[in-house]
Amino acid sequence: MRSVELVPMTRALCHAFFRDFERDPAIYMDMDAFSEYRYDPAKADAYFDSQQIPSRIVFMVLLNKKPVGEVKLKNIDAEKRECTLGIHLQNDSVKGKGLGTEAERLALEYAFKALGMDAVNADAVQKNRRSQHVLEKVGFRFLREDEMFRYYRCDRESFRPAACSRP
Repeated sequence: MRSVELVPMTRALCHAFFRDFERDPAIYMDMDAFSEYRYDPAKADAYFDSQQIPSRIVFMVLLNKKPVGEVKLKNIDAEKRECTLGIHLQNDSVKGKGLGTEAERLALEYAFKALGMDAVNADAVQKNRRSQHVLEKVGFRFLREDEMFRYYRCDRESFRPAACSRP
């Protein structure tokens, strides 16, 4: 049985995630900007440090205790009671298996229950149909699009928790 969980990102988990990370051309708007990824400890440290801001919570997606993705709740606005969700899975070996769906549900559950958010926003690159499908599956509704992104919103009432989701 697989065990997916979200845990706060630590520096060690950040490094473990990026050691096996592969860039996905499906999330790049401009393929000219796409380049091969190589793990660099200094860049992983810089990334970890850049994520440590008060309006953001970054979780690592663990599969059987191994980091396979990251989920962010960013632009957290306690007054408006909303935030924005972002997700990246490590590489193709963990995509298409429902892990992103489980991770997004857990993050939404945290946003609504622990943070008291009323709504969570998200966006997906136009060509990333897989991400758009997952957003809609967990309860996000399509709002609008522009040349690069499709924008979504999930209200507390439209969130669809999994039958066996954890508190």
